[in-house]
Amino acid sequence: MEKLTFYAVSAPEKLDRIGSYLAERLSRDVVRHRSGYVLIAMEALDQLLMACHSQSIKPFVESFLHMVAKLLESGEPKLQVLGTNSFVKFANIEEDTPSYHRRYDFFVSRFSAMCHSCHSDPEIRTEIRIAGIRGIQGVVRKTVNDELRATIWEPQHMDKIVPSLLFNMQKIEEVDSRIGPPPSPSAADKEENPAQLAENCFRELLGRATFGNMNNAVRPVFAHLDHHKLWDPNEFAVHCFKIIMYSIQAQYSHHVIQEILGHLDARKKDSPRVRAGIIQVLLEAVAIAAKGSIGPTVLEVFNTLLKHLRLSVEFEANDLQGGSVGSANLNTSTKDNDEKIVQNAIIQTIGFFGSNLPDYQRSEIMMFIMGKVPVFGTSTHTLDISQLGDLGTRRIQIMLLRSLLMVTSGYKAKTIVTALPGSFLDPLLSPSLMEDYELRQLVLEVMHNLMDRHDNRAKLRGIRIIPDVADLKIKREKICRQDTSFMKKNGQQLYRHIYLGCKEEDNVQKNYELLYTSLALITIELANEEVVIDLIRLAIALQDSAIINEDNLSMFHRCGIMALVAAYLNFVSQMIAVPAFCQHVSKVIEIRTMEAPYFLPEHIFREKCMLPKSLEKHDKSLCFLTNKIAESLGGSGYSVERLSVPYVPQVTDEDRLSRRKSIVDTVSIQVDILPNSIPSDDVVSNTEEITFEALKKAIDTSGMEEQEKEKRRLVIEKFQKAPFEEIAAQCESKANLLHDRLAQILELTIRPPPSPSGTLTITSGHAQYQSVPVYEMKFPDLCVY
Repeated sequence: MEKLTFYAVSAPEKLDRIGSYLAERLSRDVVRHRSGYVLIAMEALDQLLMACHSQSIKPFVESFLHMVAKLLESGEPKLQVLGTNSFVKFANIEEDTPSYHRRYDFFVSRFSAMCHSCHSDPEIRTEIRIAGIRGIQGVVRKTVNDELRATIWEPQHMDKIVPSLLFNMQKIEEVDSRIGPPPSPSAADKEENPAQLAENCFRELLGRATFGNMNNAVRPVFAHLDHHKLWDPNEFAVHCFKIIMYSIQAQYSHHVIQEILGHLDARKKDSPRVRAGIIQVLLEAVAIAAKGSIGPTVLEVFNTLLKHLRLSVEFEANDLQGGSVGSANLNTSTKDNDEKIVQNAIIQTIGFFGSNLPDYQRSEIMMFIMGKVPVFGTSTHTLDISQLGDLGTRRIQIMLLRSLLMVTSGYKAKTIVTALPGSFLDPLLSPSLMEDYELRQLVLEVMHNLMDRHDNRAKLRGIRIIPDVADLKIKREKICRQDTSFMKKNGQQLYRHIYLGCKEEDNVQKNYELLYTSLALITIELANEEVVIDLIRLAIALQDSAIINEDNLSMFHRCGIMALVAAYLNFVSQMIAVPAFCQHVSKVIEIRTMEAPYFLPEHIFREKCMLPKSLEKHDKSLCFLTNKIAESLGGSGYSVERLSVPYVPQVTDEDRLSRRKSIVDTVSIQVDILPNSIPSDDVVSNTEEITFEALKKAIDTSGMEEQEKEKRRLVIEKFQKAPFEEIAAQCESKANLLHDRLAQILELTIRPPPSPSGTLTITSGHAQYQSVPVYEMKFPDLCVY
């Protein structure tokens, strides 16, 4: 070998003939099963290959690869391992110039086949599989260092390489499911354990993937997991995608997420557990990619997940409708539970992905999800619910609001306007008036996530009489100008939803707890003196509604409202620290403790609480009195004039949209400030001919009702959004017009006698008519009081 090596190095042009001779000898020895001579010939080829690095080595390499192929084709395991070892040595040689004609298709196929060896002897089987994995690793290393390395990334090669590696990786007995990158195998394991060696090769392959060939390396993973039914259970699938996400370059992670989403779409009709397994894999991938570059896939991720959420609810609704008696019911119940697993997995993924996005993207996602929530009576949402029915629609509402709750968790906006813009607040509050206590709970929890900017909510958990609020160590800052402006614009809307939410018939303890927390958070985060007065008016109005009970609430709900008012007034009195106010609240609570404990949250929300038969006979000492509160606050400099004005919620069309009894049915707006409402001068006859057309018009009032609703909506909108100065000016002009009209009527209806009997001074608003002669008048259509 020393002489042969010296000769080959001295005369490199002879390498071609040397290689051809050795290949001829080796081929003959392989056929004749002369293993000793085969070993000698391969050792000679290896040493010559390692020693010579000249331009003329190219023809020699061809002879060498031809001989390695001969060994791999032989049926003897020893020769296959020998050929593999020689190829690995060759793969580690860095050639000076690339080879434009050399291809490794045969080696990819052969090494992949060796990875699936089923030899009867376990030791030999393991040895052959290790050789196949090492051969694939050699092909990868050789091709990626070659300028023609793109050939290895072609689908026909990846479809052989990747499944071969995954097949061996499945043999890992315990898959590490901890958060973080899977552990790298040790050097000993790499050489002895096919699973660890295959995993190492898989990492190396993915680490060398680029933008153009990433998808070709990932798609065979899905095919393998589908073929071997590894989505349920999905421990191995999760393990694989953890390796993928940690091995590829960070900027390519969105490619993997897109591939998972595409596969989820392709398997949308599979069993719930398979879909749940794919979604959980997506969750793991998102968890790794969310902190890095996720590129343009943000909305695509959420859109796809929400689409599958709707599909899952639709499947669940169809199963419920199509379920039959007997054993079929058991299967339907199992499917329903499986669909709930899918839904929970989707919500977890949405929440985790959303909570890791930057604030500007999270705001967009919040709007995106809110736009999908269906509200009865509207078509503003963008989710197809035509196949769901009422039960399915309720389920999708709950699922979407749970997703929104996950996304908003931990969101900290500097101003409340950023967290709750009008375009988001209005659709968010719509479900808060629906006839479903769970929907109302979710809306309140979402609002708490967005309002609680100083993490005070945990300190307020539960509804109770707090002896000393200072012990809670509540964090708060001075109310900024933007927050003050927000409350001026949207405060009445918030009060209205809290007021009506308290009066819902299906409220449970959690609803009252969340409503109490809402009042407390508004006090902490958004309350100046004006807002404090409004909140106290709201609390007193709730107390009055519980006592009067116009809504025919049960005794539990009436007592629950009374307890809520007590807990909040106790809280707000200590927050603003007005001694006289605190004293009045404490005195009422003390009397309630002795005489009416069911008016306190600690008692009414216990499992067994004795309820009174009526509230009409109770003494005023059990109630918080407006005059006492006004007196105490007025002495501390508060402007308490508005406390004497009872709180009445705004009237809107939201109640109609939310399928509840509308407050519009019981409260009628008689104020109209639109210019076209001024009465005309035409005299209307008191009698009208009754004809068929007149009766028809009287019966067909739908058009008039629509006009009235539209007119009412315009009035409400004007009062809500128009500047105060404009409203005042228009009211003043309206008053002047009415007084002018009054003067005209007086002139028309007076029948003067020969002489006046006295004078009358008429004063009203801004108009004053002095020394009007008083006659014996006849007023056919005017009454003067």
